[in-house]
Amino acid sequence: MAPSPDTSSGAPPRVLRETALNEARRALILDAARSAFLELGLDGASLREIAKRAGYTPGALYSHFGSREDIYAALLGESLLRLKQCVDAAAAAVVDSAGTDARPAMLGGLRAVAMAFFAYYRDHPQDMDLGFYLFNGARPRGLTPELNQQLNDRLRSALQPIQRLLLRLGLCEKEALIETTAIFAHVVGVLMLH
Repeated sequence: MAPSPDTSSGAPPRVLRETALNEARRALILDAARSAFLELGLDGASLREIAKRAGYTPGALYSHFGSREDIYAALLGESLLRLKQCVDAAAAAVVDSAGTDARPAMLGGLRAVAMAFFAYYRDHPQDMDLGFYLFNGARPRGLTPELNQQLNDRLRSALQPIQRLLLRLGLCEKEALIETTAIFAHVVGVLMLH
């Protein structure tokens, strides 16, 4: 017997099924796009290629995404959210472990949080490749200023735990921002060498 749909949200079963199907289709498109972008690059992965890999016609993709760049932004946005979760978890562990002698714990925590950032991209190099345009400062062709701003805001949000730790260590806002940027640059440099 098939499990009954969850109706605790108050939505009719038909709506729940359609929502689940749309999410599955969207995930299929994103998986196809991820492989196309990684294999062919952003410029080489056409909407037609993404549709072919997903098993759809190019026109069918428009019911889920407005453009190839929207697909790219969705992939990168999800990657940056995963990065933020990883860094936030490391930062939460630091705050939880800071006892009476907080300064040494904060210094060790700063290293742990920076290492979480490094480890995420070391363990997910495809995400670094996907998001590399954010690291080199180039404006991605085809992304709207709004999408570009959203993605950069997500990256800055993932770096916030580092900046907060620096503030707790006594740096002023400007110094903390400068040091956060330096740590970010060093981590990216080491990742490139890695």
